[in-house]
Amino acid sequence: MTALWLLAAQTRGTVKVATGSWLARVWSQFGDSGRIFAVSVLVLLVLAGLVVVWRRVGGGSRRAALWALTALGLMGVTALGLWARALPEPRGITFVLWHQIVRVGAVLSGTLALVGCMGLALPRVLDLIERRGFTSFVAARHVRSQKSGFLTVISLLSILGVAVSCAALCAVTSIMGGFGADLKQKILGNNAHVRIEAGQLGGFDHWREALDRTRLVPGVLAATPVAAGEVMASSSSHTAGVLVRGVEPETIGGVVDLVRNIELGQFAYLSQPERLLRIPPSEEIGLGLSGQPVLRGPDYGARLRGEDPNKPRSIDPNDVFPGIILGRELAKSLRVFVGEEVTLVSPLGDLGPMGLLPRSRRFRVAAIFYSGMYEFDATHAYIRLDVAQRFLDLGSKVTAIEVRADDAEHSGTISKACVAAVKRPELHVRDWKQLNRKLFGALLLEKIATFIILSSAIAVASFCIVCTLLLLVTEKTKEIAILKSLGASDRAIQWLFMTEGLIIGAIGTVFGVATGYSLALGMKSLGVRLSPDVYYVDHLPIEVNAGDYLLVAVASLVITAVATIYPAMAASRLRPIEGIRYE
Repeated sequence: MTALWLLAAQTRGTVKVATGSWLARVWSQFGDSGRIFAVSVLVLLVLAGLVVVWRRVGGGSRRAALWALTALGLMGVTALGLWARALPEPRGITFVLWHQIVRVGAVLSGTLALVGCMGLALPRVLDLIERRGFTSFVAARHVRSQKSGFLTVISLLSILGVAVSCAALCAVTSIMGGFGADLKQKILGNNAHVRIEAGQLGGFDHWREALDRTRLVPGVLAATPVAAGEVMASSSSHTAGVLVRGVEPETIGGVVDLVRNIELGQFAYLSQPERLLRIPPSEEIGLGLSGQPVLRGPDYGARLRGEDPNKPRSIDPNDVFPGIILGRELAKSLRVFVGEEVTLVSPLGDLGPMGLLPRSRRFRVAAIFYSGMYEFDATHAYIRLDVAQRFLDLGSKVTAIEVRADDAEHSGTISKACVAAVKRPELHVRDWKQLNRKLFGALLLEKIATFIILSSAIAVASFCIVCTLLLLVTEKTKEIAILKSLGASDRAIQWLFMTEGLIIGAIGTVFGVATGYSLALGMKSLGVRLSPDVYYVDHLPIEVNAGDYLLVAVASLVITAVATIYPAMAASRLRPIEGIRYE
């Protein structure tokens, strides 16, 4: 009971209800290593208890071992699963190791319980196979019979090899599919589904009419103008190259997820930059090096100007600069928080006495967004459209019209409809698939190559099936000769051994695919966290696709079926007189 209390002591409120506040204080004194040690001791105690019960009740039988395995898995997934659900969500760059151990332990416990249940159900399945006919009866009896020790080990290794290969292939396919789906979601969330842009530098004029026509195209949810250009951004201590994008605050939220991706600050500051001079003290303006939020003190601006923070004052118009929204990594590179000044320098400057002079303008950080794409967060910044047109010397022009479709998969059809609606040959219309064709082509090629390489592991495991059947033919030579003497045909003997190989392969395939599915589903539901310092994602993306698992199962069964052909043919060629000559 005390061990279960320790599991419940993750949150102080839970511990007060279950065991009292004193246990919460005790548990809070443990560090990460202490908590890991406590969990390890708990698992060892449960294992020891199950071993004692198994020896006293089960007498060492296989069925008792499977019951113990199932009970251990159910206990682990229940306790660790509830514990994992109660764990707090990480924030910023926080990553707690023992949280991940609890989550992974819950996933492995669930898989352990599933394997135990399948092991308990296996004899019932073999009983059903035995009732289907002569070949199925003999093949199932060969699989479950007590053969010579060496042959039994090889049979178990054959099943284990196929199962491990299938589980690994399913897990890798789910993880790679998850990364691909996550990347696709981030690309569609931070980029337009269809982009209408000029074929030359300098943008294009008369874009209002083209924008209105685009919004009337069937399937278009929203459209917005964009004025973009490459500039240099500098703070008081650092500089960085930036792709600045001028947007309309009223319409940009319908095309990309910029508003939803705001992490610090407010999107409203972009249109109301004067509010940046009076940010409330409780509002977060950045994250420190430890990942903890940084708050803006009430005397922040006054201290910088040497004024009395308690003295009311009016806003000086000279201190109001246009707002700019930066990506998280760009804000880290510039070492700026919300409300601080940033200077943008454009290479397209004005002509002066000394030649072409770069144009510069000061901005104030209105917000910081996090898109989940490192390249995007490290290079993109957003300002108002009118400010960008003046700063980039575009006049009344824009560089692109970005469109969001109601169905991203049919963006190609919508792009063709946009071409017909705009009726301007000088403009180029491309959808997101054309813009990211190389990236998704590389991901598809990598997925196919990985599937082929890991399928070879199943082929290697099938060699054990070949060895098992060949040794079984050698061991059962007398029985094969007797069956042929009683009237069994060569085809019947061949199908007998092919059926046995397929049963072995099917057992391994079912165990492997089910295990891989359990692992993938558990990791997806509990959310295995990753360190944002190493990976630019806070959790391991998983995609559970039934089609991929079915493809793995079919590939495994085909490979194991091919592996049974040669041993089955060798058994069918055996002459009865050779098998019983010395009997």
